[in-house]
Amino acid sequence: MIEVHVAHLGLDQTTNSPVVLLREKDGERVLPIWIGPAEASAIAMELQGVKAQRPMTHDLLMHVIVGLGGELRRVTITSVRDNTYFAELLIRRDEHVVQVDARPSDSIALALRLHAPIFTTDDLLDHSGTETGPPAPERRLDAESLKQYLEKLDPQDFGRFTP
Repeated sequence: MIEVHVAHLGLDQTTNSPVVLLREKDGERVLPIWIGPAEASAIAMELQGVKAQRPMTHDLLMHVIVGLGGELRRVTITSVRDNTYFAELLIRRDEHVVQVDARPSDSIALALRLHAPIFTTDDLLDHSGTETGPPAPERRLDAESLKQYLEKLDPQDFGRFTP
């Protein structure tokens, strides 16, 4: 498992879809994951330190985990199938450990709130790719091509997402 962090939350100008870029902690590889606007707002608010007047869904889940004596040990982006990414939450309470299937966007928003590490696999980092939108199996780029694509992005092409 490779630890990653949120390197950028942006708006793909070609698809008008929010995308979160996860970068490996001690490296250059990135994993782009296209997400929904509500989840992007939840991530952006936490990154910017903005607190909603009332608890949002991710805040509620955070309070439930902590209130029940649990601890989010880690989030893992586990796989991608048919252009859909999968993730797991690892929650510990006393000697009990529970793995919970979750969407990556929700998992990232929760990890940021609970200061939990985010991990993914070498395989996902090595085989993630994009051209102008969510990766399709027939247009995957290798890691070097993705790196070159991301380096050539104009800020206007890949704007910052704001809630």
